Amino acid sequence: MAAPVTMNCPTCGAPVAANATQCDHCGSRLAMVACPSCFAMVFAGAKFCSHCGAAIARTEVETKVKELCPRCRLGMQAVLIGKTHLLECPKCEGIWADTASLQQICADREQQAAVLGSAASLPQDDNSLDPVRYIPCPVCNKLMNRVNFAHCSHVIVDVCSVHGTWFDKDELRRIVEFIRAGGLDQARAIEIADLERQRQALRSAQIGSSSSLDYGQSNYYDHRGIGLASAAGHLIDSFFFD
Repeated sequence: MAAPVTMNCPTCGAPVAANATQCDHCGSRLAMVACPSCFAMVFAGAKFCSHCGAAIARTEVETKVKELCPRCRLGMQAVLIGKTHLLECPKCEGIWADTASLQQICADREQQAAVLGSAASLPQDDNSLDPVRYIPCPVCNKLMNRVNFAHCSHVIVDVCSVHGTWFDKDELRRIVEFIRAGGLDQARAIEIADLERQRQALRSAQIGSSSSLDYGQSNYYDHRGIGLASAAGHLIDSFFFD
């Protein structure tokens, strides 16, 4: 079993467990905030991330209406973390990212990976035995879908296809590690291979159907088959490449 992660109290410097809510030495409350680089949770008041060393840049944003955390049903705090707008739950430390913010995070981390190289390994399966619980979107209140991010990250996140994605504590950090390790390139390669298999299946079906007809029939049906296969091929291409 891995040793429990320890961090330092930003007030007195004493070592404390990463899941502590109060310093045993000085009694300071240990609220958690997200690192603007790796999105690991660090103690509020810390100047640098204890995971990646990045400077902590976080600004709370005032809003007229506060969306509720889908798990705790408490009002979430709007924050600007680095240059990304997110919502944080002060209780469970989950993070809500709207569609535009998540796209920005993915693009920025891919650029970082291209410059810095891929030092981390891809995340492995999470064998958590926690029961599955579907949670509502903070914006439309409809139950979200549970999705394996990028189909191969092994990080299950809650997604509203219209409004955004919910990350439980540390899930966004794991996604960032996945991206920096080249995970999105791997996901694209897998999807391209799947699409190629579908194209080959369409071609095989077209050849098989045409070979079973006589010339007079095939002269008619082959054109229909080619048209259907071509249309299906265009649909597949538009699904992935548009």
